[in-house]
Amino acid sequence: MPRVAFTTLGCKVNQFETEAMVGLFKQRQYEVVEFDEPADVYVINTCSVTHLGERKSRQLIRRATRLNPAAVIAVTGCYSQVSPEQVEKIPGVSVIIGTKERFRIVDLVEKAGPDKSQVNIVTNIMAAQEFEDIPLFDAPGRTRAFLKIQEGCTNFCTYCIIPYARGPLRSRPLDSILKEAEKLVAAGFKEIVLTGIHLGAYGRDLIDEINLVDAVKMVLSIEGLNRLRLGSLESIEISDELIDLMEADTRLCRHLHLPLQAGDDRVLLAMNRHYKRHEFKELMNHIISRIPDIAISTDIITGFPGESDEMFLNGLEFIEQLHLAKIHVFPYSRRKGTPAAEYAAQIPEEEKKIRVAKLQKLAEKKASLFRENFIGKAASVLFETRSDDMLDGLTGNYIRVYANADAAQEGAICQVKLEKLYKDGLWGTVQR
Repeated sequence: MPRVAFTTLGCKVNQFETEAMVGLFKQRQYEVVEFDEPADVYVINTCSVTHLGERKSRQLIRRATRLNPAAVIAVTGCYSQVSPEQVEKIPGVSVIIGTKERFRIVDLVEKAGPDKSQVNIVTNIMAAQEFEDIPLFDAPGRTRAFLKIQEGCTNFCTYCIIPYARGPLRSRPLDSILKEAEKLVAAGFKEIVLTGIHLGAYGRDLIDEINLVDAVKMVLSIEGLNRLRLGSLESIEISDELIDLMEADTRLCRHLHLPLQAGDDRVLLAMNRHYKRHEFKELMNHIISRIPDIAISTDIITGFPGESDEMFLNGLEFIEQLHLAKIHVFPYSRRKGTPAAEYAAQIPEEEKKIRVAKLQKLAEKKASLFRENFIGKAASVLFETRSDDMLDGLTGNYIRVYANADAAQEGAICQVKLEKLYKDGLWGTVQR
C-alpha cells in the first residue's frame, strides 16, 4: 500500500482542504502517515499571507525531499497559486496545484510517477466561476470538523494577497452543505465550524437570493447537531437576523471573530477597509447588549505603511476601549503584487516588533479580563485533547478549559464549574 503524508500551513480553510485531499487519497487505498515519516508522496498545502508563510512552505518542501528523495512531492495552496514559477524551481517538486482542481491531485501524483516528471496545472484563478465541491470522504478526530462553504474574496484590502490567490466569490450550494453537514453529524462530530475565505459573502454569487443566515439555518435543522460555530466574518456583514439566531439557539456558538485590522481611521482608509472604527465599536456594543456572554475576537495588523507613532498610539487607545476576548496581532508583511507593497513610508522591522510587543501585552490583558468574568460559573465544554494528566476543550464562547484527565473522555460535552485562570484559559471541575 503506497504511503502519503500531509502538512498544512495557514488558515482553517487550508485545514479543511487538506482533510478533503486526505479523503481522496484514502479512497484510492493510500495509507496516510505523519509528515516526518518515510512516504511515497508528500503533499504540502501552502500559505502566502505573509513572507513567513512562504518561507515555511519552501522549508517544508525541502524537508520532504530529504525525508525521501524518491518521493513524489505535491505542492498546493496559495503560495503555489501566486508564485508557481518559484515552486517549479525548488528541487524535487513534481506536482504543482494552485487553489483549484485539487480533486485531481491523486491522478496528478500518479501521472508524475516514479520518474517524477513535473506537472503544473496552475491557471488564472480570476477565471474561476464555480465552487469546487469536494466531498469529505474522511476527516480526522471526532470532535470538531471544518466545513468549507465559500471560496474567494473581492474586497481587495491593499495589504492582502488572498484575492489574487483565491479568485472571485464562489459559494457552495445549500443542498451540498446540508449533505456534508449531515455526514459529519452521523460520523459523530460534536461541533461543525463553517469556514470560507470571505464567509460573510456567502450566497452573493448564487442565482437564488440566499445568504449566510440561510446556510446557518440549514445546518441547525440537522437532528443530532450539538454545536455550530462560524469562522471569521467582516463586521459590516453581521445582521440582526444572525444575532437573533445566536440568541435563540444555544447550539450556535456565542463566538464571533471580527477582524478590525487597525484602530485608527486613517490606517483603515489606507487599508481599504470599508468601515470606520466608531462603526466597529457600535456594532460590538450592540452585539454584547444582545448576548452578554459572547466572545468577540479580532485581528490587528501593525506597522502598516504610513502608520505614524501617533496613529499607532491612537489605535492602541481605541483597542483598549473594546470588550475583546482575544486579539491576534500581526506585523504588516509586504506582499509583492498588492498596492500597499508600493506605498511610501514602509515601517522598519524593528519598529514593527516594538509595536507588536505592546499590542500583545494588551491582548494578554484583554484575554485575562474576559476569562475572569466566567470564574465561578458553569459552562458546557467540548473536550478535545488529552495530554499527561489533563483534558482540555472549548466552551461555546471559545474559552479553553482544562480539567483532570479522569473526569471525562475526549469528545464528551460536559458541564464544568470554572474555577480559576490557568494557562491560556481556565481550570474547571467536571460536574457529575
